[in-house]
Amino acid sequence: MKKNRRLNLKYRRIQYSTISMTFFLAAMVFVSFILIFTIVIILLRYAFKVNISLASFMPSSEVVSRNLLFVLVLISCLLVGYGLTLLLSKGIMHPVKKVTQAMEELSTGNYKKRLSFRIKMPLFDDISFSFNRMASELEHTEMLSNDFINNFSHEFKTPISSISGFAKLLKKGNLSQEQIQEYLGIIEEESSRLTGMATSILKLMKVENQTILTDVKKFNLSEQIRNCVLLLEDRWSSKDINIDVDFDEFFIDGNEELLKEVWINLFDNAIKYTPNGGTISFNIKSKEDKIVVYVTNTGSEIPAEHQLRIFNKFYQVDHSHSAKGSGVGLAVVKKIVTLHNGEVFVISGNKKTIFVVNLPY
Repeated sequence: MKKNRRLNLKYRRIQYSTISMTFFLAAMVFVSFILIFTIVIILLRYAFKVNISLASFMPSSEVVSRNLLFVLVLISCLLVGYGLTLLLSKGIMHPVKKVTQAMEELSTGNYKKRLSFRIKMPLFDDISFSFNRMASELEHTEMLSNDFINNFSHEFKTPISSISGFAKLLKKGNLSQEQIQEYLGIIEEESSRLTGMATSILKLMKVENQTILTDVKKFNLSEQIRNCVLLLEDRWSSKDINIDVDFDEFFIDGNEELLKEVWINLFDNAIKYTPNGGTISFNIKSKEDKIVVYVTNTGSEIPAEHQLRIFNKFYQVDHSHSAKGSGVGLAVVKKIVTLHNGEVFVISGNKKTIFVVNLPY
């Protein structure tokens, strides 16, 4: 939603710049016309004075010649003025037509279109920069939309296909009790996975449609994180993961329910990618007017090219989708932290991954 607002502002900026440019060009044409008109008036006045002074003693034929000269001068000035105005307007209005054509191409879905002008003016540079920035963001948004659709269909299709396949095997019969229990367990697991994805998507939709942070109150952030660790004890204890939650007491103003989702999602993500016997640590520090929470886990690193995209909906570093998860959790984290006027980013290297959350007091 914020991205759409930014694009709308950029589009308005281009519109305002185009309007300003149009007025500027119109003013130049008007000034040119005034100059030509002034020249014509001066020439007419000169010709008229010469006409009067010569009329008293010149033969009638010469007076006629002077009148003819006067008319020719008038027509010549008008033709020259019209020609100059036409050339000037065509040359100046060309950038306006170029912007219009580029906007039309952009509206048809050609987000690779870029704008440039031969005329080097600050106004034209500003228009081309804003247009190209908007086109680039629209192109990036289209790529994210395509990735979202592909990942979304894959994440839902896989468990449904699994459930359908094992249900057909159960329907055929001729299975041992051990096989029946195994297949039922897989169906139950995949059903839970679908339920979890549906819940995650509903949470994402809820926070995405929320623009104002509500239910803000002061609470103990340290205690909340400790409770989240206890909630997921079965998961990290089953992998024999070492947990380090040694920090002081910190209090913060925020939506307690939403921030709880942040820590659960980050902790769940850390458990998923921490190997058996690895370590996950939580650390909280106070820096100036903000609280910084670090969630660190040992294990495989996140490549640099993926570190910005992992907060996109349904994006997963493991493109084989072998790891369990919907790819929605980090998108929820990003949105909730943004609602709190904070920021979240990841640092990965030396067999360690750190998620950093900055929250204002």
